[in-house]
Order: sequence, then C-alpha cells, then structure tokens
Amino acid sequence: MTTSRTLHAGWTLTALSDEVSIAGVPAQVPGCVHTDLLAAGLIEDPYLDDNENRLGWIGRTRWAYETTFAWAPDGHEHTDLVCEGLDTVATVILNGAQVARTANQHRSHRFPVRHLLAEGDNTLTVVFDSAYDYAEARRAAVGDRPGAYEEPYQFIRKMACNFGWDWGPTLVTAGIWRPIALESWSGARLAEVRPLVTAHAEDGRPAEGRVEVHVRITPEARGPVTVTAEVAGQVARAEVPAGQDRAVLVVTVPEPALWWPRGYGDQARHRLTVTLGDQEWSRMIGFRSVELDTEAFRLVINGRPVFARGVNWIPADCFPTRITRELLAERLAQAVDANVNLLRVWGGGLYESEDFYDLADTLGLLVWQDFPFACAAYPEEEPFHGEVEAEARQNVTRLTPHPSLVLWCGNNENIEGHADWGWRETLGDRTWGAGFYYDLLPAIVAELDPTRPYWPGSPYSGAPGLPPNDPARGTVHIWDVWNREDYRHYTTYRPRFVAEFGFQGPPAYATMRRAISGELASDAPLVLHHQKALDGNGKLLRGLNGHLPTPSTFDDWHYLTQLNQARAITCGIEHFRAQMPHCMGTILWQLNDCWPVTSWAAVDGDGHRKPLWHALRRLYADRLLVLTGETVTVVNDTDRPWHGELEIVRRSLTGEPLAKETVTTTTPARATTRVHLPPTVSTPTDPAAELLTARLDDHRTIAFYTEDTHVRFPEARYDATAERTGDGYTLTVRAHTLLRDLALFPDRLHAGASVDDMLLTLLPGETATFHITTAHDLDTDALTGPPVLRMVNEARH
Repeated sequence: MTTSRTLHAGWTLTALSDEVSIAGVPAQVPGCVHTDLLAAGLIEDPYLDDNENRLGWIGRTRWAYETTFAWAPDGHEHTDLVCEGLDTVATVILNGAQVARTANQHRSHRFPVRHLLAEGDNTLTVVFDSAYDYAEARRAAVGDRPGAYEEPYQFIRKMACNFGWDWGPTLVTAGIWRPIALESWSGARLAEVRPLVTAHAEDGRPAEGRVEVHVRITPEARGPVTVTAEVAGQVARAEVPAGQDRAVLVVTVPEPALWWPRGYGDQARHRLTVTLGDQEWSRMIGFRSVELDTEAFRLVINGRPVFARGVNWIPADCFPTRITRELLAERLAQAVDANVNLLRVWGGGLYESEDFYDLADTLGLLVWQDFPFACAAYPEEEPFHGEVEAEARQNVTRLTPHPSLVLWCGNNENIEGHADWGWRETLGDRTWGAGFYYDLLPAIVAELDPTRPYWPGSPYSGAPGLPPNDPARGTVHIWDVWNREDYRHYTTYRPRFVAEFGFQGPPAYATMRRAISGELASDAPLVLHHQKALDGNGKLLRGLNGHLPTPSTFDDWHYLTQLNQARAITCGIEHFRAQMPHCMGTILWQLNDCWPVTSWAAVDGDGHRKPLWHALRRLYADRLLVLTGETVTVVNDTDRPWHGELEIVRRSLTGEPLAKETVTTTTPARATTRVHLPPTVSTPTDPAAELLTARLDDHRTIAFYTEDTHVRFPEARYDATAERTGDGYTLTVRAHTLLRDLALFPDRLHAGASVDDMLLTLLPGETATFHITTAHDLDTDALTGPPVLRMVNEARH
C-alpha cells in the first residue's frame, strides 16, 4: 500500500544575498521566483516594455524556498520525498539535514527521508544556487564551447531558452517547478512501468496489437509478488520471485482499433492498467506501428507514409508553471484548426508535460521530440554525461505510453554547427556532444523504447561524414531565406524533408499595444526591444522589396509585414508540397510564442492568430492547388482520388476572361498531379494588368503574372456592412474592383475580438463574409475601413 501527500502549501521565498533584501515572500509551489516576485508586487511584469532589462539580478541570486508541515508516524516502512522538477541547482534540506543536491531541470528525483522526519512540525528548505554561477563555474572547469549566443546555457541541464533566444527574453528562472510530495509505502512498491506498444497491420487494417509491459518494483520483495496488466479485455500476469525487482508482461490484443494521425483514421486509445497488490498504474495507450524510412526521410504509420504538415513548438511561456492544460489545449487546437498533423518539440526547450502529450494523443497530432540540446557545443564530461543519461532514461520511459510520440531526435542544429559554423577550429579536441547524439542517446532509445525511431539531429543527412544540411538527404533547415535571400529562393530547393524554415512578422496589434506602453513605430525603442532577432526589423523591411509597397506609416508597416510573412511561407509550403512524394514533410518555424514579440510564429504570445495562421490553414489543407505561371499542381493528401474539371482562366484585373482552358484531371490518393499550362493562359498580354485563376471543384487559387509592386491595381472600391450576430458580428464585403489580400483586424477595436478568415482576394462582383467573435460591442463603422479592414490596393494609395 502507498500513500502520497503533496507539499504545496505554506511556502515562503527568501533571497540569500547581501544585495537583495527580500525575505518571507509568499511562494506558489509549483512555481518559480519570477512569478512569486511578480505576484508579491516586487517586480514589474517582465513581458511588458523593457522591464526584462532590469531583472537580470534574479538569475544571479541564490534563493531559498521554505515550508513547515506536520507529520506523524503512518505505519509504513518507507517514506520518500518525491521532487518531480527542481529548477535547477538545488540543495534539499529537511529539518536541518541535507538530503541531496541536484542540478538538472529535466529530471525528477526521489529521496528516502523517513529517518529525518519528526513527529509534529517539520521544516523543508530548498535552496537554489544561481544558474549563472553554476554554469559559469562548469564552463571554467571544462573549457569554453561555442554556441549561438554568449549565454552559458550549454553548461547546465536547464531549459536553454531561459537564457534568451532570437525570439525570447533572458529570464533565468529558479524554483520548484513541478509537484513535490511525500510518498510512503510498505512492502513492494510499483516503481516503474514502461509499456512498449506495437501493432501489426495488414493493408491498414488491424491484425494484432501487442503490449510488452516492463515493470520494476522496489525494494526487492521479501516474497514473491504478482503483477497484473490488463488492456482491451486481455490480461497477463507475472510472478516476481523474492529477491528480484523486474518483470515483463506481454498482452496480445486481437484486431484492436488502431491509433492514427489526424486525417488518416480515428485516434483509438485503450486503457492499460497495471496492478501490484492495491497499487495501480493506469494510462491510455494506442496501438500503432512507426517506421522511419531513412532513405527518403518519411514517417510511416501503420504501414502508410504520412506527409508531415508540421509546426515547431517552443515552450508556451518562459515560466512553465503558467502553462496550464487549458493553455495547451488552446494552442494545440489552433494547430489542428490550421490542418497541422505534427508538432516538433524543439531542443532548446523541455520534455513537455503529460498534458501536452495526452492532448496530442487525443487530437491525432504526431510528436517529434528533440532531446534538449540546441545550437551549441555541449560538454560530455561529468557531471554532464551522468545527468544526460539519467534524464534521457527517465523521460524515454515516461513517454512510452503516448502513441503520438513517433520520433526521438538527438539535438537541434548542433551537428550542423560543428560541421559548418566554424566550431571545430575553436574546439580543438574538446567534446561537443557527438558522444550523446551518436552513442548514448541512440543506445538508450534502443534499450528502453525500440518501438520508435531515433535520428541523431536536425538537420542531418544520415551519416556523420555527410554534409548535415544537404536537401537531398534526411532533414534540412532553410535559413538563407529570411537571413539573406528573397523568399522566392525557396523555389530553388528540392528537399526530402524541411524540418525548419520560417519568416518573421509582428504580433497582433492588440498584443503590441498591451506589451508596449510607448510609441508604436517600427523603429521605436520599445518595439525594437520586443524584436530579438539580429537586425530583425531591417530584414522585415528588406523582405518587402519587390513584393509589396514600402510602408509610410506604422499601420501600413504592421499590415504589410504580417502579409509578407504569410506570402513567404505560402511560397515555401506550396513549392514543397508540390514535390510530394519526393518531399514528405515541412515543419514551419514556428507555431507559438512564449511572450509578446515580433517573431516567426503563426500564433503570437497572447494567443492571437496572425495572418500567417490563416494562410497556413489553406496551405495545410487536405487538398491544394499550387498555381505558377506555367503549371498547376494538384495536391491530394486524402484517401480518395480527386477527379474533376480543372478550369484555368487568364483574366483582366476587372475579372473579364481573356483566355480559358479546361483539363480533366484525376489525382490518386496521397499523390500529386502536375498540369502544364498552354501559352494561351500562361503568357499574358500585359503582365501588370492580368491575373490567372485555377478552379477544381470548390478549390480556387489566384496568381499574378508579376509582383504586386508592378501590378496596376485599381483604387479599391467596395461596400462593407457589419451587423450584430449571436456571438459577435458578421461583416460582408462586396467588391466593385479587385481587392487583393483582404484582411480584417478586429483586435484593434477590442483585444478579445477575433475573425474566422483572412487574406482573401476578391474579383469584381464577388462577396466575402467574415465572422467576428467577441462578447463586446464594436464600432461597426470602424470595422469597415482602415486600419481594421485592409487590402493591398488600398495600401498603395
């Protein structure tokens, strides 16, 4: 029998510093120093203005958390202090006796403490040393290593982006960030359950499911004990003899309902229950098989290749204890609503919470999990090697039940950094992480989770001696676009799998207005503080060149740079999807933000969907028409053939047909078809005054023969009316002239207002209807014109 008692009440926070006079502040556990100081009114919100600049002292201070709790003998033989997450350099003290020292945010700890407990009041103290002091001391001991930033994040096993990134603030945290509890038991305890779940499918139909349940008990039993595993009505039992602590139970389930990624089938899950006496461990599992075709780099689920319509995921808040299940549910729903089917958990963050993976399981979102190493050469000496092994073993074991997890990846960009960023010249013979990525981590995955593939890093071409960022092999990261090249450069690539690529745009107006109290101008100091990329706003402006008008006001800058972000990603994803099955995945950098910032995200730090999100929903739809001046590629990522009459029309800007071609097309399931356009429609008489439309069933796409800066757009004329509806407003726009990339920004009127669609191009005579969701009254006149209602040809005048 086991009993557990959380120790989350009565904590106080004290600074152990002669320079900082903070003592006895009420503290939230789980939590962190920053959120406790913010709740106490002792610091300004680090997400607002440039408050971040004045809070660096927090990460360089020692802090003590302390609580008192009552305890009485409970009749059990053993009592452990279970710390699920300590961030990061912690000394645990119970009743004045040191229990342990830890230095790894990514792992949990269990300490026997019964001998230290006293009847009555007990005092538990957790002292956190400065993460900076620890990391800098380790750097001095093992020698410096190169990285993308000057901060010493590679010298401590902690969320790297706490030390700042090109989209995130420098807010180095400390605290008891996951639950802490006392757990008591007698006899044998169910210490670990590791289910390895597989399925054998024939032609996509289930034949047999198998669960190999690895169980560890502790301490060694004095007599034999029986462990039972049950799933889908099938039961297996094993007797663990005295003196042993492990058992393997195999449960076979005939013809189980399979778990599929969204778009391929249902997300069937089954409850697996493991019992030892009166102890019970229970999780939802899913039967499915996973393969990685390394020759083509494609994921194969239940025998079926899956095109990854992916997004990269960063921690949803700089302070992880604020990341609730409700927040995760909102973000993952936004991913699903944008037709995403894969999340890559990026290596500069965390192994995410159980809620994250459970939601992914439920929604059918595949998860690619990086081990937490990013953009730096990492030392392999002790204590790092032991800590990395311990955290990897814990988290690989913890995550085995989740069918959504389909790939373990060794790191983000470290192999590329060693090969291409000049690291070898500065490293000499010092370690840089190769032993982790090529030896330790694959061995752990092979031992503990052979049901899932492992890939050493991203980008990576399949072997240590190959150029890691070769588009022809493995995974590629494309960052010459954004950093140097125009976004049309995407079309020069023929990649196998694009694991990172992106283009920046500012957050929603409401997000900027909430976070920035001063002037909103593209070059205003506080606006620039919320832009962490090197020369980020300069690149935003240069990225408009040749594509869109040069903005003369902040409102124009905001709309045009958001639009250009969507245009750039449209160019990339359309080009990559048109190459299916040669290319079998795109993972956009990035879905989400952790604070209010100009970044590559589709959803900003306050949860507002940027124009990019609306573009992504179309780009990641099951069916897509990719129209260039010379071809139409029909992309059919469904299980049904797509057959119909493809209509291609060359038109004047007034919408008048100038030439028309109709082609009967059939595109098989999960395939593409390329239709070459005859000169009658591919060659305009006047590129500045014509456009091209393609329609197949209810799918239509529009392309122009030249860039917007050369198109002779008419002055925008339209009728717009707004009326109250049950949960907001309906806005109807009827075009009298061509309206290019019509967008609506109701958050300018109220931060909570959102719109259901955006970036629509209307031909003369066409109508678009937008639904605005809000509980607040909005000015209907303001809804029908700038800066709320925008279009490219309005921005030109």
